[in-house]
Amino acid sequence: MENKGQRILIIDDDTQIRRFLRVALTSHGYFVKEARTGREGLEAVAMFSPDLVVLDLGLPDIDGLDVVRQLREWAKVPIIILSVKEQESDKIAALDLGANDYVTKPFGMGELLARIRAAMRHTVGVEEQPVLHFEDLTLDLLHRRVTRDDEEIKLTLTEYEIVKNLAINTGKVITHSYLLRTVWGPSYEKEVQYLRVYIGQIRRKLERDPSRPHHIITEPGVGYRLL
Repeated sequence: MENKGQRILIIDDDTQIRRFLRVALTSHGYFVKEARTGREGLEAVAMFSPDLVVLDLGLPDIDGLDVVRQLREWAKVPIIILSVKEQESDKIAALDLGANDYVTKPFGMGELLARIRAAMRHTVGVEEQPVLHFEDLTLDLLHRRVTRDDEEIKLTLTEYEIVKNLAINTGKVITHSYLLRTVWGPSYEKEVQYLRVYIGQIRRKLERDPSRPHHIITEPGVGYRLL
């Protein structure tokens, strides 16, 4: 029961999914509250103050994207999206609006639990730390330096900006469009191949085996995350 006291809010109109999640998450020590609609969910976040929200995009009253948008106006609570494959564009939109991660239905409980743990770790204020550690990699935000095993790695300004954006959102899925917009500007938002070239260059510098990346992980069709 190592998660005792951590509160998870499930916003989903599917009774069976909610029941399954409640039983599984409770058995792992989480305290669970349920909401059937988007409006109920928004009210529950305000009243319940959850440590994490599991949100289905297909809700009966308001769109799940609107729930993410409204929550991000006043709440930093991690949000994990439940989606079906046909909703890939909505999934990407939700991540761009501020959701932390997504799980595609049907899903395994082991995967969801891992995503929950990663999203909760992200809330410890990574972006406020001047030095970030990723096993053999260290990113010094103050001095704009990246080292591996204490040996400095020379990155171009663009490469560094990509790594920095992934690092301050460690564990979180960062979409292609977000990285392109943030690093290059709005006019580059569709240049996914351009980003792939830079990610390849960065992996050759940071990864011990670029063909089997350990740090910068590809989320196919969506973006990247740094572990």
